[in-house]
Amino acid sequence: MAIHPIEYRYGHPDMKDIWSEETRLRKILSVEAALAKAEVYAGYIPGGVDDKIAQGVKNVKLDRVKEIEDEIHHDVMAVVHALSEQCGDAGKWVHFGATSNDMLDTATALQVKDAISVFRKETLKLLTALTDAAESHKNTVCAGRTHGQIGVPTTYGLRFAIWASETERHLVRLDQLTPRATAGKMSGAVGTQAAFGKKGIEIQERTMELLGIEAADVSNQIIQRDRHAEFVMWMANIATTLDKICIEIRTLARSEIAEVEESFGKKQVGSSTMPHKRNPIKSEQVCGLARIVRAMVEPALRNNTLWDERDLTNSSCERVVFPEACVLADHLIRLTTNIIHNLRIYPGNIRKNLELLDGLNMGEAIMMELSKKGVGRQEAHEIVRQCAMNARESRIHMREALLANETVSEYMTETEIESMMNPDNYIGTAVEQVESIVAKLRMRG
Repeated sequence: MAIHPIEYRYGHPDMKDIWSEETRLRKILSVEAALAKAEVYAGYIPGGVDDKIAQGVKNVKLDRVKEIEDEIHHDVMAVVHALSEQCGDAGKWVHFGATSNDMLDTATALQVKDAISVFRKETLKLLTALTDAAESHKNTVCAGRTHGQIGVPTTYGLRFAIWASETERHLVRLDQLTPRATAGKMSGAVGTQAAFGKKGIEIQERTMELLGIEAADVSNQIIQRDRHAEFVMWMANIATTLDKICIEIRTLARSEIAEVEESFGKKQVGSSTMPHKRNPIKSEQVCGLARIVRAMVEPALRNNTLWDERDLTNSSCERVVFPEACVLADHLIRLTTNIIHNLRIYPGNIRKNLELLDGLNMGEAIMMELSKKGVGRQEAHEIVRQCAMNARESRIHMREALLANETVSEYMTETEIESMMNPDNYIGTAVEQVESIVAKLRMRG
């Protein structure tokens, strides 16, 4: 019986598989096999034992591991016993010198490595979608808004470019944290490697080399959780970017703004009682689930504050944090990519909103032009402010208020005022900025 929505509603099979019970077992077994091979290489256990253990790994079944765990109530020893059963005389060398967390933490590193690979691939797809949108709409002039109020013009291309640039920084961060978050270890019960004797460092390095991950420089019984917290915070960080993007989409999709809209299927239902509704449910889902991913940061940080050489408070917590955060964060990236790919943009409504204030939002352009012509900046600001207040109160176009002002008429002709009131003429370097960042991001792709 499915209980958690991840089981039946959210998440992609690729990420779910990484955190499945079966995959977890296979990762632990791969660490056991690598350890045996490293120990043979170091001359710590007899030659040929590693081959028998590697063969035994192939025959271990999850059901048998669970059966043993039900008897002995220890998850790692259940794996050790199940593997030993498959290795004949070599079974006595399974897990030799290791402690449980040598297996568990190193297996986690392998799972995190696989998760990061999926994140990198899917984030690149999101980056491509945003970059394409930025390029397509670099000349789509729209109303900029600050404090929820219409300001000077901007472009949709610049909006998408800003989101694309932020997404690219997440990829940079992911590359930077990867070696830290994917380190494994063979350090024994308290970190001294005493059970491995003087071969400890060599065995650890060789084991991690075989597994294709970094070895921790130093650790106690566990890998220190600042590494994992950084990874969880990365997920929270990118989830917050997606939250921001989708909040903007939801805002711009409001009925009274209606500049954008999520795709809506021919048979899709928006409301059980209001047949006309076309709700931004995908964006709302992103915003809602981003809260869950962000909520994982606190437990991830607290998992680093353990007693002495370790306690067990992190273990149960991480069984929830790692799979849930990874599955949901991956789901949000894929969902946002889909939203951007299929986003509908309505130029007519964009233009209507751009001209909604009858030119009031072009006041800065007039102020700057007056300043360039010799009127002091502060004086020009006050002149334009008064004209704006007059236009608002008299319900006339800003152009008329400006033409009625003696100082403005002294310095600017009607043709100049008309030109400066055109939003298309006041987007600065928006197009050039978009073209520059698009070129940079295309190189990454």
